[in-house]
Amino acid sequence: MAIPHETIPGTDVYGPGTFIDKTILPVPEDAKRVFEIIASKTPGFTQNKAAWDTVHFEGQPKPIVPGPIKSAVTSAVLHAMAGLVGNELLELRDGKPVTEGSVTVDTDHAGIWLGSVFTTHIEGLDMSAWMKSGKMGSLFPKDYEHGVFQGIAGRTTAIFQTKDPKVWYQLHGSLDAAKTLESMGIDASVKFDKPQEYYDYIQNHILQWSSDELEMHNVRHGLCGSICYSPEGWRKTQMGKRLNMHPLVNFAEQKYAKSTPPVPLAKGLPDRRPLAGIKVLEMVRIIAGPQIGVTLASYGADVIRVNCSRLTDLNVLQLVLNAGKRTIDLDITKPEDMSRLQELLADVDVFIQGFRMESLKNRGLGLHDLLELAAKRNKGIIYVDENAYGPDGPFHARPGWQQIGDAASGSSYVMGRSQGHEEGKSVLPPLPVSDMVTGIVGALAAMMAIRDRAINGGSYHVTSSLVAADAISLDQEVGLYPIDVVQDTAKRLAFPDTTPDQYVSEVLVSVVNGWQRALPGYLDEDSKLMTTFEGGFWKRQTILKPVARLGDEESTPRWTTPPVPHCHHDRSSTWL
Repeated sequence: MAIPHETIPGTDVYGPGTFIDKTILPVPEDAKRVFEIIASKTPGFTQNKAAWDTVHFEGQPKPIVPGPIKSAVTSAVLHAMAGLVGNELLELRDGKPVTEGSVTVDTDHAGIWLGSVFTTHIEGLDMSAWMKSGKMGSLFPKDYEHGVFQGIAGRTTAIFQTKDPKVWYQLHGSLDAAKTLESMGIDASVKFDKPQEYYDYIQNHILQWSSDELEMHNVRHGLCGSICYSPEGWRKTQMGKRLNMHPLVNFAEQKYAKSTPPVPLAKGLPDRRPLAGIKVLEMVRIIAGPQIGVTLASYGADVIRVNCSRLTDLNVLQLVLNAGKRTIDLDITKPEDMSRLQELLADVDVFIQGFRMESLKNRGLGLHDLLELAAKRNKGIIYVDENAYGPDGPFHARPGWQQIGDAASGSSYVMGRSQGHEEGKSVLPPLPVSDMVTGIVGALAAMMAIRDRAINGGSYHVTSSLVAADAISLDQEVGLYPIDVVQDTAKRLAFPDTTPDQYVSEVLVSVVNGWQRALPGYLDEDSKLMTTFEGGFWKRQTILKPVARLGDEESTPRWTTPPVPHCHHDRSSTWL
């Protein structure tokens, strides 16, 4: 039975195209309501209401994530859906009816998961302690940042006011800030003493540009960036309309490809998790793509992450997003490394790529290349594209990062309005929501494709989009928290306001610190939400557990190996 829910237009509070809850439900109850909405709209997801009734939400009644956007609710729902598909996979493999299983999701856990890349402990110290110690760099055998976030680069990825004071723009350095700045005639070699001075310097230049000029410049030069749209403004764009034609959880059998037979799930393995025996290869960077793989690894998949040691990445992300994986170093511009990659692909079940849409096609690693491989070996493959704008439309091959999803969808605009800023002034959401939600959506879609391949055979294409991951929480049926709830959450957890100049990690750290103050014990090493590994590369390490819990403890998601650095394993590694 659907839980009653009404919204009122939020135009005067959060801007055009927003909708505010008329009645505030406890977070777990709201998650159950939104679960039924998203589940009913997801093609390929079970519509068996008895199966839905096996899902249980628990947690505090009040939100713990800053702002009006119900990101913790959306996170909880998607983890619950993945858990339910996990039980379907167990039914296929073991014959146990899915309605006899259960899925439990703690909505607080789901909210904290959105910031989990900064919730690890190493040798008894949390991330805040490591940063204060000045010894953070000693944790990493290799520096993958290559200095690209220092100096002016650290403020190139920020939100700036344009020539029109009511329109703000998300600029993005995209791991090469100098290229972005110099294309606009901005001197990237300037030196200042304080980060704010770099932001002000760039802002003075951006004021000379209209938002449309910035957008056209970036499209012309193949650069990142987005107007900070209101939710209504985004929905009216051609790209917004095209993306809205697709479901959030977007996968489809590639029926034009050669038919391949069903691939049964492996039976009789000592590992009882749903994806035991599934082989996953990922070529990804930063958060969203690695989150797909780390989620599949928690469900039992054998995941090999391919890094290229000359490419830039955020060092800290290795500490969490490589859990349960093996990592190898391959440079596909070298023939011998490409040959090794092809050897691994020969028996892969799932291939995840997080580079610009279609960019790997020129390397022989596009969707159709792997469909041909599947045809030759007579075994279907699941090809996962993680991108910014979705599977088609005028921007589908345009580069994008988390902040682009936030700006385009309207999330940054809504966050700015929630802090009382004037029309158009936007700020980042408090957590890397679009990255993390894109990750769980991609993993969920891949699991559904594995299920369908086991029943019907064939190969499948998954697209998980950063903008779509944000837009779902701005939907009228989901609703936004009223401003008094937003203010109460900020007061309870002592969250500071966000400013347009801030980078993701700065905002994230302030939220994690708020959780540590206001939710005592939640993020401690001995918390029920955490799991500890001994004897790994980082010796004693504690990370947040997977969110969904299945009724069968042996089958419930978990990682059996601790995180490792990038490029850690020998390139001759083979499938388990």
